[in-house]
Amino acid sequence: MSALDITLSPEEFAELSRRVRSATISQRDGRRARVILLAAQGSTREEIVRLTGFSRPTVTDWCQRFQALRLEGLLDKPGRGRKSPLPADTIRRVLEQVTQPHIGEPRWSCRSMARAAGISATTVHKLWAANDLKPHLTRTFKLSNAPQFEEKFWDVIGLYLAPPDKALVLCCDEKSQVQALERTQPGLPLGIGHIQTKSHDYTRHGTVTLFAALDYLQGKLISSIERQHRHQEWLAFLKKIDKETPREVLKYPPIFDAFSA
Repeated sequence: MSALDITLSPEEFAELSRRVRSATISQRDGRRARVILLAAQGSTREEIVRLTGFSRPTVTDWCQRFQALRLEGLLDKPGRGRKSPLPADTIRRVLEQVTQPHIGEPRWSCRSMARAAGISATTVHKLWAANDLKPHLTRTFKLSNAPQFEEKFWDVIGLYLAPPDKALVLCCDEKSQVQALERTQPGLPLGIGHIQTKSHDYTRHGTVTLFAALDYLQGKLISSIERQHRHQEWLAFLKKIDKETPREVLKYPPIFDAFSA
C-alpha cells in the first residue's frame, strides 16, 4: 500500500479537521493533521509538500505513522522534544501559589513570585502566560436584585442550550436621557488634508429615549425614538416588534429585565 493511500473514518476526519482549525493547539500538530487530510483527499506528495512546508521524507513519514498507529501516530514519542530546565515541583508551586497571596498582599507579582520560587521573573511570566493566569486582572460583576432574576436567568440559558424550533431571539434595550443636540453652524466633512469640523456651540432640544431590539442572526435592528420614558412608550415598542416580526415565528415568549414598566 502506498504511503499516501489513506482512508479516514468519519471520527478521524472530524478530529483532524478540528486540529487544523483549532487556534489552541500547536502549529506543528495542525500541520501534521493537514498532511493526513490532504493525503486522504488524493493530493500528490508534491502538492502536500507545497501546501504544508514539510519535506518529502517528512510527509511520507507522517503518513506511514498514521497508517500504522492512526491518530496516536501523529503525537510525539515520549521523551522527544526539549526538556524543561525547571523541576516539576517548582512549576507546580508557581502555578498553585498564584491563587494564595501572602497575608496583607492583594496578589502575587512576577517579581515576588520569582523571589519566592528562586527563579527569574521572566520564567514566572512565561509559566503564567502558558497557563492563562492573569493575577493582575480583576473582572467585576453585578448580581441583579430584580424579582424573578433566577427564573429569567435560566430562561436565557435555556435559549442557548435547548433553543425551540424556529426560535427568534431579540436582544432589547433602552437608553434614556439621550441629549438631542444641534450645532449652531454646519461643519466641514472629512477631506484630504483636513479633518472634519464641528462648532463648539450647540442648541439643546431636550432629551429622547432610544428603544432598540437586535436580531443577532440576521443583524437586523428594530428601533424607536420616543420623547418620554414611560410604560406607554415601552408597550408601543413591543407592538412595533410584534408588527415587524416574521409571521412564521409562531411563539416568542418575552424575558423582561428590570424595566420600570
